Amino acid sequence: MQTADREQRIYRVTLAGSGINLLLVAFKMVAGIMGASAAMIADAVHSLSDLLTDFVVLIFVRISSRPQDKDHDYGHGKYETLATALIGISLLGVGAMICLNGLEKIYDVWQGYHLASPGWIALVAAIVSVGMKEWAYRFTAKVGYEVGSQAVVANAWHHRSDALSSIGTALGVGGAILLGEGWTVLDPLAAVCVSFFIIRTSYELIRQSVGELLEKSLPEQTEQEIVAIAESEPEVSEVHNLRTRRIGSHVAIEMHLRMPGAISLYASHLHATHIEQRLRERFGASTHIGIHVEPVKVNGVYSPPLSSGNEA
Repeated sequence: MQTADREQRIYRVTLAGSGINLLLVAFKMVAGIMGASAAMIADAVHSLSDLLTDFVVLIFVRISSRPQDKDHDYGHGKYETLATALIGISLLGVGAMICLNGLEKIYDVWQGYHLASPGWIALVAAIVSVGMKEWAYRFTAKVGYEVGSQAVVANAWHHRSDALSSIGTALGVGGAILLGEGWTVLDPLAAVCVSFFIIRTSYELIRQSVGELLEKSLPEQTEQEIVAIAESEPEVSEVHNLRTRRIGSHVAIEMHLRMPGAISLYASHLHATHIEQRLRERFGASTHIGIHVEPVKVNGVYSPPLSSGNEA
């Protein structure tokens, strides 16, 4: 996929999600205030964090799509990883805030304070939010996986965390309304339960992005696939010193290959080029590949070839 097409799809899907978030922020906030629901107000703040992270994605994906330049030999892909980390951190903050607010309300009830029973408008807002945010998750995640953007996938999970938050809110608000004044504590209790889902999602996003920023290797299964592709090339007898990492939505691969010392430089270059082509077919045209070719060792040492054949 061309960089311009990829960027355009990311922009379209992110702006669509932003439109949904903007409507929900206004609706939830009004419903939370009018319905006297702490859980719904917390849900509105969660949607507001979604809206802010949409802007983060739009800004950082534009930067990460820039080609390599004098100051960035490996391109700008790490900016997308940084965007994922910022989304995860914002989710963590939202989850902690919702949890603390809910615990404060629960403590007030324990001390004998009577919470106001939430209104029906808060329940309606929660149900509407569940449907719209799950829809936003599905179309955003679909595009994110298709274009290979972790920041977009992370933003999709932000949508789903909001849907989960609204499910908890609906249960808490609905229970508080239907069961009567003695059960109004269900409203803040639901907010606390939802906060744990949000915090868990934020942890996964932060863990993943920090791993990439610290140059974590690709999964072992992926590295085994890379070795299999290289060793399937004629004349390649061994792959070693394999190093892999992610650069945003791209993959970087470096390795040493052993080939017969008697083949020509042209032949070894041709084999290495074939491997590069197959790796880019598998991992994308923007994959960074560095291949170092070595002659096969004889009795553990490099030996001059007995002949200088020119076979390819």
